[in-house]
Amino acid sequence: GGGGGSGGTAIETIDISGVSTVAVTVGAGGSGAAATASGSAGSTSSFGSYCTGTGGAGGLHGNIGAVQGGNGGSGTGGDINIDGGDGGNGVDNDYVPSGNNYRSAENGGPSFWGGGGRGGAHNQNPSTGMAFGSGGGGGSGSNSSAGGAGQVGVVYIEEYA
Repeated sequence: GGGGGSGGTAIETIDISGVSTVAVTVGAGGSGAAATASGSAGSTSSFGSYCTGTGGAGGLHGNIGAVQGGNGGSGTGGDINIDGGDGGNGVDNDYVPSGNNYRSAENGGPSFWGGGGRGGAHNQNPSTGMAFGSGGGGGSGSNSSAGGAGQVGVVYIEEYA
């Protein structure tokens, strides 16, 4: 199957000298699905209403043939906004052109923080996203493995005095 997309990143310098509290939300990674189903999207991370990184979409599963990796999420509201990496396109687990279903699935999308999970293959399960916000590797029908989960998001704060 297709790999999951990674979450977006927003980087912003904020003067919060007159602010007493800010709600912080850390998004969950999308879940990997059975090799015969599409993965779910990750959820949004945010620092109040200042800046937001949306989660990436889950990798898709089709009927026969090529399947699309999940689109990366978006960063919004930052001084710098970075879209997440798309998951790799894969091959559906029912597509067996050579008679042997040894096709490998695709990797999850890399995030600003690092690489996505490895896609599954004939005798290897896929892995979860490797860095904050990265997509999970696609599942492989050749061993009926579920796709890897996306990695949790992050809200990184530095204070300057």
